[in-house]
Amino acid sequence: MGILNGLKVLDFSTLLPGPFATMMLADMGAEVVKVEAPNRTDLVKYLGPMDGDVSATFGHLNRSKRSLALDLKQPEAKEIIYQLIQQYDIVIEQFRPDVMDKLGIGYEQLKEINPKIIFCSITGYGQTGPLRNRAGHDINYLSLAGVTSYSYRKNQIPVPPGVQVADIAGGSMPAVIGILAAVYHREKTGEGQQIDVSLTDVAFSLNAMYGPGYLVGKEEPNPETLLLNGGSFYDYYETKDHRYLSIGSLEPQFQTMLCELIGDPSLIKLSGSTLVEDQQAFKEILIKAIKQKTLEEWVRILENDFDGCIEPVLSFAEAVNHPQLKAREMVVSVPKKNGGTQHQIAFPIKFSTEQAQYQFTGVQTGNDTEEILKEIGLTEEAIYALTKKEITL
Repeated sequence: MGILNGLKVLDFSTLLPGPFATMMLADMGAEVVKVEAPNRTDLVKYLGPMDGDVSATFGHLNRSKRSLALDLKQPEAKEIIYQLIQQYDIVIEQFRPDVMDKLGIGYEQLKEINPKIIFCSITGYGQTGPLRNRAGHDINYLSLAGVTSYSYRKNQIPVPPGVQVADIAGGSMPAVIGILAAVYHREKTGEGQQIDVSLTDVAFSLNAMYGPGYLVGKEEPNPETLLLNGGSFYDYYETKDHRYLSIGSLEPQFQTMLCELIGDPSLIKLSGSTLVEDQQAFKEILIKAIKQKTLEEWVRILENDFDGCIEPVLSFAEAVNHPQLKAREMVVSVPKKNGGTQHQIAFPIKFSTEQAQYQFTGVQTGNDTEEILKEIGLTEEAIYALTKKEITL
């Protein structure tokens, strides 16, 4: 069943933010139809490696979603959306502002057909403001939001994050939150909702620890000057075999454990000091101490009931096989429509009464077109005519 059983979503998005959001909704039991242009390029489709004729990443992000191929520039496609919106009353789209309006399927147009519609737009800069129509990617939104400016080492260039922070934390997650809040509002009032998610806005809100310091006291956050960005001993440390440990022992009880771990409890005077010179002195001691052992040696020591906020920096392959992530079942086998299964990253939230739903891996564009069109009453002859005119596949 799934905890969101009964919610029906039309997904017009590509790449990462929208598809990740609708994947989460589908994992929780919502019915998702991905509306794809027959000839529009989604770069994720070509991101290797491939599993058969579908990219592993595309198969992951679009699991449990049926695919409807429609050329939205054609009037007949618009009429199909009008029919679908009577059943699928949640929309996620990721076009630039006004594109859906120009296609005749914007919020106001669809609201006329279904007043209860929930319409979520995910864009880089939002539906308003001077940059509303500008193109961008994750790295741009983090830069403009001020996040990148203090997220690197002194005298070095910023480094692109290994994961897409603005796309997922700034787009996908807020979209899911906004949609579910709108569903709750609709349950109480019967009203639909238009939701405007800006990746830059949410990335800006991620400055939650140090942004307030500037707004109140004009204290500009800078690289390697803060408690959590390398300005204290809270940092990464190289081991003897050139691997790394993450040390986050900030609280006094954890500092005590850390000092005992490296053999000198009296160092708590340095580790607990707020003076920059004391923090740097303690870091130098830590650098030398951590380099005395290999990562494996440190891991064996830490496994001996150490509870002081120190963990190894693992590769993704190592993380997949870590006992904690295995115990949490964070890798699952998802069936493929043409047979077999594919290992994928699991839905990360655990509910006490419902389990995540993994129906099938992502499919090729238009895989379910005929099935979906028949569900809204189109005949085989009508579907054939649409295919012949290349409105659908």
